[in-house]
Amino acid sequence: MKATIQKWGNSLAVRIPKSITKDLMVSEGSNIDIMIEDGNIILSPRGKEYSLKVLLNNITIENIHSEISTGDQTGGEIW
Repeated sequence: MKATIQKWGNSLAVRIPKSITKDLMVSEGSNIDIMIEDGNIILSPRGKEYSLKVLLNNITIENIHSEISTGDQTGGEIW
């Protein structure tokens, strides 16, 4: 697929066709990584980033696991 680099303010931009955004499940506001590899520009979607607060807020009585045994004391631990 071909695309044309265009001026966007003081930067350059390339439009990403809808078919590609659909296949990669990215949309306006998605974060990407931009890299140069062997003289090529590589754009890669970034995974969603979570904060500890958001992750902890998703713990419920239904999805929390019970205590897990890690075995007997093996060193200088005090339990």
